[in-house]
Amino acid sequence: MYKNKASDGWNNICGHNVATYRQQLRYSQNDLAEELQVIGLDVDKNAIQRIECGKRFVTDIELQYLAKALHCGILDLLK
Repeated sequence: MYKNKASDGWNNICGHNVATYRQQLRYSQNDLAEELQVIGLDVDKNAIQRIECGKRFVTDIELQYLAKALHCGILDLLK
């Protein structure tokens, strides 16, 4: 049977790391959403919150933008 969730039941594996890198930059969820909008990804604060708590899937394109906005590598978000 095909599984599209992480072993912990989350819809992504980067949520914890997105929150960690965001907090290290002292960004609020709204700050991160605004930064992502500036660089070309249309998301809002609610999307960031849902990513960080594992309730939202993250596409590879979104992952690329998140890494850029958080000044880290894509693989750093996937660890």
